[in-house]
Amino acid sequence: MSEQLPARRLLLVHAHPDDEVSGSGLAMAKYAAEGAHVTLVTCTLGEEGEVRVPALAQLAADQADQLGGYRIGELAASCAALGVTDHRFLGGAGRFRDSGMMDTPPNKNPRAFWQADVDQAAADHLVPVIREIRPQVVITYDENGFYGHPDHIQAHRVAMRGVELAAKDGGEGEPWQVSKVYWTAVPKRQMFESFRQFRDSADNPFKDVQKPEDLPFGTPDEQIAAAIDGTAYVPAKLAGMRAHASQISPDDWLFKISEMGGAATEFYTLAVGERGSDGRETDLFAGLGV
Repeated sequence: MSEQLPARRLLLVHAHPDDEVSGSGLAMAKYAAEGAHVTLVTCTLGEEGEVRVPALAQLAADQADQLGGYRIGELAASCAALGVTDHRFLGGAGRFRDSGMMDTPPNKNPRAFWQADVDQAAADHLVPVIREIRPQVVITYDENGFYGHPDHIQAHRVAMRGVELAAKDGGEGEPWQVSKVYWTAVPKRQMFESFRQFRDSADNPFKDVQKPEDLPFGTPDEQIAAAIDGTAYVPAKLAGMRAHASQISPDDWLFKISEMGGAATEFYTLAVGERGSDGRETDLFAGLGV
């Protein structure tokens, strides 16, 4: 398949449906529109998500437990809005279950992604995708999964291990060395300013934070390696967010920030590889000659 793919190839590893659009939707839309091959790997169905639509409440994990299947459709609609046609679930839909939060019963479920063997999940399910697509650039989360969710942390671990194993001999397919790995990031100062704008919003969990360094997550500005301008793709991101209606309500502060243009840039730290330009990169493929 790789011989037929475009010169630029981007692979993203996300934990749940909706993470793709909230964390990297602008980059996905931008590079897809520019002709790159964009592959999204989602690690779970998001079965433990909080249902935001009353009419769908019976789908929840403690009811009919059908939310994961419903979210497959939402994810397909989000990818369509972003212009992404290559989406896979890690190991197939339902291989790994949403782990819920730390120290909760779902987190201890033997099928939970958090309980998966990292080496096996990477070797059996992610390495084949990497060797098939042969991406130059991979996007995932930092070691803390950006905000500490166990599935985000596990997605980070599987992605990083998969990149490492894909470059080694052994297994099926030709080894492939990924050139760059980026971790999603939000500068602390920008996050702080965004929360300040919506200090009175009921769903703003940090309305009482007084200064950027007091935020429990976020990235210091000096650690940001890349800033991707996605101004032209904000409508696509908003459409992708709306596709996840069971999870993101229309009055969510994320919508408000995006509609005001406050989320027109996505930020990343560079975990593997060399910067392709001085200062902050404006292209994730900078310096790769493609």
